[in-house]
Amino acid sequence: MIAVDKVLFKPGRVIGTPACLQALERSGQSVWTFLARHLAGDWGVVDQEDSEANNQSLKDGSRLLSAYLLDDEERTKIWLLTEAADDHGNREATTALLPEE
Repeated sequence: MIAVDKVLFKPGRVIGTPACLQALERSGQSVWTFLARHLAGDWGVVDQEDSEANNQSLKDGSRLLSAYLLDDEERTKIWLLTEAADDHGNREATTALLPEE
C-alpha cells in the first residue's frame, strides 16, 4: 500500500512495461513511490506546458503525464501515463514506461 495524503484521481489498473520495470529494479526504486507522487499532482520533471495540461486534465478528464528521474547513474527518466477518463469519469489504466517506448 502506498501512502498518499490527497489523491486527485483514480489511476485505474497500474501496469509497467518490462523495460521500465527493469530500470526501476536496477535503481532500487519502486513504481509505487512515483505513483504516489503522480496521484497527488506532483508531476515531476515535466515542462510548464505539460504541468498546466495535467492541471486542466484533472478538471476535464483528459490524459495525465508525469515524468520522474531515477536515482541510477544514467538518471533514467520514466513516465507515468494515465489514460483519459471515460464518459463516467473512470480512468482505465496508468502505465509506467520509458519515454522511448
